[in-house]
Amino acid sequence: MRQGGHEPAWYDDAAGRLVRPYTISNGRTRPTAHFDLLTMVMATGRRPVACQGPDYARVLGLCGGPVSVAEIAAHIRLPAVVTKVLLADLVECGALTARAPAAVSADPASRTDRALLEAVLHGLRQRL
Repeated sequence: MRQGGHEPAWYDDAAGRLVRPYTISNGRTRPTAHFDLLTMVMATGRRPVACQGPDYARVLGLCGGPVSVAEIAAHIRLPAVVTKVLLADLVECGALTARAPAAVSADPASRTDRALLEAVLHGLRQRL
């Protein structure tokens, strides 16, 4: 257990997570719905009956506002495919809603905002 007692008993400082990720998804490696890493999910406020357990609870706790699949996977420290399985389960039981990322125009000129890219580059240089 980590100092301060914040991590569950299935986490060890030296070994990491003691429960294998695919145990969490019952060995499933394919979600029942399509999720992109940029798909935004958000809790509906419904309490799931079928999706119980600490991992589902952690995911729901992160989804108070719109959050991406990639962010959730990073916060719960699970592979993206396992995270997608958990999210698909929660969408199926009505506890989450999902919105696919907006389509990008095929015109390269409309996708590139030079001022935005320069601002990002400037911010990165300031941090480094």
